[in-house]
Amino acid sequence: SGEANMATVGDFDPLNSSVPATKIEVTVSCRNLLDMDTFSKSDPVVVLYMQGLGTKEWREFGRTEVIDNTLNPDFVRKFVMDFFFEEKQNLRFDVYNVDTRSSNFSKHDFLGQTFCTLGEIIGSVGGRLERTLSATGFQFLSKARSPFFGIKDIGIPGKKCGTIIFAAEELSNCRDIATMQFCANKLDKKDFFGKSDPFLVFYRSNEDGTFTICHKTEVIKNNLNPVWQPFTIPVRALCNGDYDRTVKVDVYDWDRDGSHDFIGEFTTSYRELSRGQNQFNVYEVLNPKKKGRKKKYVNSGTVTLLSFKVESEYTFVDFIRGGTQLNFTVAIDFTASNGNPSQPTSLHYMNPYQLNMYAMALKAVGDIIQDYDSDKLFPAYGFGAKLPPDGKISHAFPLNSQADNPNCVGIDGVLEAYFQSLRTVQLYGPTNFAPVISQVARCAAEVTDGSQYFVLLMITDGVISDMAQTKESVVNASSLPMSIIIVGVGPAEFDAMEELDGDDVRVSSRGRFAERDIVQFVPFRDYIDRSGNQVLSMARLAKDVLAEIPEQVLSFMKSRGIGPRP
Repeated sequence: SGEANMATVGDFDPLNSSVPATKIEVTVSCRNLLDMDTFSKSDPVVVLYMQGLGTKEWREFGRTEVIDNTLNPDFVRKFVMDFFFEEKQNLRFDVYNVDTRSSNFSKHDFLGQTFCTLGEIIGSVGGRLERTLSATGFQFLSKARSPFFGIKDIGIPGKKCGTIIFAAEELSNCRDIATMQFCANKLDKKDFFGKSDPFLVFYRSNEDGTFTICHKTEVIKNNLNPVWQPFTIPVRALCNGDYDRTVKVDVYDWDRDGSHDFIGEFTTSYRELSRGQNQFNVYEVLNPKKKGRKKKYVNSGTVTLLSFKVESEYTFVDFIRGGTQLNFTVAIDFTASNGNPSQPTSLHYMNPYQLNMYAMALKAVGDIIQDYDSDKLFPAYGFGAKLPPDGKISHAFPLNSQADNPNCVGIDGVLEAYFQSLRTVQLYGPTNFAPVISQVARCAAEVTDGSQYFVLLMITDGVISDMAQTKESVVNASSLPMSIIIVGVGPAEFDAMEELDGDDVRVSSRGRFAERDIVQFVPFRDYIDRSGNQVLSMARLAKDVLAEIPEQVLSFMKSRGIGPRP
């Protein structure tokens, strides 16, 4: 088994290894359901459907138990689903009255349905969302399409069908972080001239019996009795919440050319590891090949768990449920290099049949983030234009032309103000980023208590003219509750943007480094082909730019010692 895993060992990147998603438990209740039974009350059940990201197809995810004789059920069976902040996870809840006297499902009554996103449930105040059930819309689901039942009663459009209430909670084992330290004794000697250079590789087992790498220790040179540094790992990454699931550990001898030699392996589980809080766990390292060949083979050494401790960490969901609001601000590039908006070649072209790239990027990101912003008021700015009446150049003008209130209502309000501005201002230049960043930073500086976090989306076609000032403003903003997303549209070279996106090297200005990495950049062209057709969906664009936001929110809160409100 050691040899089979070699390919994965060399390439493992702990920063990009996938930790299983946060699990959210959704509890469902209904109030004032329609009464369908003549002699008693309805016997309701709720069926949850999830919409596939690419296919847009509704698939049944699960159903609650049936509760007899009630119009106000509190269901015990919960829906546990993976939560991805950066995806729009569309849900549909259908409520039926189960006629238990009949085994034939076509006899069941439809009581109503509602649609929402998982983000809306989590982002709602206190993690509790209430929706009115409606009987409309259901007519469009043919009997063939509804896997649950044939439908006897379609409900009367517009008829009040009661309400459905959702509460979301994160499963507790998602937040545990384990710290452990291992040493080994009398490992097999693998190197011709020296001893071995051992390291450990940890794998969690998947449902289907395969293994996924989740941690690699450092290499200790020329030592058959190594003591490795303590390391910290999310419990989710180790066992995905199942404490008895197998954790496999391989012991290798490191070789410079990457063809590491397999010394042996042992298996354990999270539950067994956690006993290491009060005792030393000693594991025999076994090499199956040697075991088969050598009669006298005992083992290839032992590995001992020296220490183990587990701590709980706050999560992004804790802050959202505690009332932290994400404030979304938009800034759009109105420089002349975009081209005349009335021409089809312009990046700002107002095509009556299709959104331009600016509008598409704005909608993709905004549609997701708005679930976490309760007032749905979004400040929206433009930069690099000459404004009427006197042609003054501005690098932070409100798209709605109201200097004292740049807020637009909803993402559609932002789009409307954007199209309105295109008709009234003159595209000009240069491309200055710093003024808008500083504008949002001033707002963020006023609320550093963890109640609000600011996300600035900048959409631009080109090279930054004020790079030094922009770096300075990013370094200043990195100590504030804010993140910056930059989407580059058009064919320009965006090398400078990569410099701001501090994934590899932290941004610095005049010798000061950014406290956190707060910039995420993506080129729009990665999502379309040469003729401008979408290749990858806008959902994928949103996913790529929003993926780092939860971590950035946490890193700010942690750096300021802020905990979520209960």
